[in-house]
Amino acid sequence: MTGSCVLLTNPEHAGHLAPGHPERPQRVDAILDAIAGSDLGLVPAAAPEAPAGLISRVHDPAYLAVLEQAAAAGGGWLDPDTYLTPSSMPAARTATGGVVEGVRRVVAGESRSAFAVIRPPGHHAETARAMGFCLFNNVAVAVIEARQRGINRVAVIDFDVHHGNGTQHTFSNDPELLYVSTHQYPFYPGTGGPDEQTETTLNIPLQAGSGDKEF
Repeated sequence: MTGSCVLLTNPEHAGHLAPGHPERPQRVDAILDAIAGSDLGLVPAAAPEAPAGLISRVHDPAYLAVLEQAAAAGGGWLDPDTYLTPSSMPAARTATGGVVEGVRRVVAGESRSAFAVIRPPGHHAETARAMGFCLFNNVAVAVIEARQRGINRVAVIDFDVHHGNGTQHTFSNDPELLYVSTHQYPFYPGTGGPDEQTETTLNIPLQAGSGDKEF
C-alpha cells in the first residue's frame, strides 16, 4: 500500500447550478483553493462516472429513469430544495464515482486514504427520492462497491449539521453496516432523533451552537 492520499474531483460538477442556490460550484472551488495552499501532499486524480449498474444497486431504476428524463427535458425543481439541470446527471454520476473510486483505490492498496471533493452531495437521497440538494446517495453506492471488493463490515461516520436520513434508511436492516451521525437536532430533515437508535445505528443529536465541549 502506498502512503498517499488520493484527491478525487471532476469539473463536471460545475454544470449542476441553479442561480442563487446555496449548493453551488464555489463550495468545491473553496476546498480546492485551500488544499492548493497546503502541504498535505494529496495526489490528484479525476473522479470517473459511477457505473449505472452500481448506482441501481441502491436506487430504484424507475427513479433513475425519471431523473434522466427530467434532465433531458431541461431540468427543474424536484422539491423546494433540490434542482436538476441538463448537466446534473453527469455531475451526479462523477460525484458518486469519486467516492466509489476512492474506495476502490484504498481497497486495492493503491492509496492509503482518499478524499473525494465532489458535489452534488448525497446523504439525504433516499432509494427512490431526491431531497436536501441530493440526487444519488454517494456513500451508499460506495458501500456497495466495498462489499463487492470483499469488505463486508463497513462503518459510515456522518459528520454534518443535517442528519443523513437517506444513508440511515438504506442500511437500516443491514447488520454489517454501522451508521453513526452527529447533527443538529431538531433540524432538517427532522430525522435522527434520540429515539432512532439500534444495534447498528447511533445518532448523536446536538443542540444548535454546539462546539468542542459537546463533541
